[in-house]
Amino acid sequence: MQLSPGMADEYRRRHDEIWPELVDLLHDAGISDYHIFLDEQTGALFATLRLAEPNKRDALPGHPVMKRWWDHMADIMEVEPGNKPVEWPLTPMFHLP
Repeated sequence: MQLSPGMADEYRRRHDEIWPELVDLLHDAGISDYHIFLDEQTGALFATLRLAEPNKRDALPGHPVMKRWWDHMADIMEVEPGNKPVEWPLTPMFHLP
């Protein structure tokens, strides 16, 4: 994901105040151990999470709480139409088990 310049403090503040209903939704979808990291030089956000099997992650974009969160965050990051954060895949380069 890509954060807008100068928005790191606001991004952290909004996540420090994450809505309880969003936390419940993410847990219900099978998401846990969710981390978001910021590359301060580029503004790139990198997220990792554990995903249970089975899970409901693919249903999240259609959920009203998720859409409301995206709307809440749209003014401080790059978004697609509908305010879903712009995301792109990373190429795996190394893994040490």
